[in-house]
Amino acid sequence: MALPARTDNPEADIVANKPQHQLHTVTSTKSSALTGKLEADLEIKASPEQFYNMVANKPHHVHHTCYDKIQGCDLHEGEFGKAGTVVVWSYVHDGKAKVTKDVIEAIDPDKKLVTFRAIEGDKLKEYKSLLATVQASPKNGGSGSVVRWTLEYEKLHQGIAPETFLQFLLDVSKDMDAHISQPN
Repeated sequence: MALPARTDNPEADIVANKPQHQLHTVTSTKSSALTGKLEADLEIKASPEQFYNMVANKPHHVHHTCYDKIQGCDLHEGEFGKAGTVVVWSYVHDGKAKVTKDVIEAIDPDKKLVTFRAIEGDKLKEYKSLLATVQASPKNGGSGSVVRWTLEYEKLHQGIAPETFLQFLLDVSKDMDAHISQPN
């Protein structure tokens, strides 16, 4: 399969790269040259409960769905499924092995929402602050879910492209969906 052409607009590139999953929207808000917010919605086959359960309660299983992207998620402190828990992610982004320690700032089982804040590691070599929120909602008019990723960030310098990390999260979500949606 040929890769789609890249444009000068990373947001358009994200929209163009939507093979079997439907990407609804990508929005970008910038309050300055270094701070901003990116959001993307992705339709998946898995139910909101299934997707949320893996992200919130079993993030240490994510690497089984996409080992080429996520090599592991280790519990550093706390308990999976609880706010205040600290996890350490080992992953490959932009072709480089990276490690980041995140605290789970918010977790809401009713809204199927989890918020991660980078507190140590490779992400803080690029960002002064990085907050990643994921929420799975029922899809209107059918089975499955809409997964929304929201990145709120303050970059350390202009050369950082948060759009590539958003695309990484979407790709991980697609792999998780393929794994979760498999017939037993």
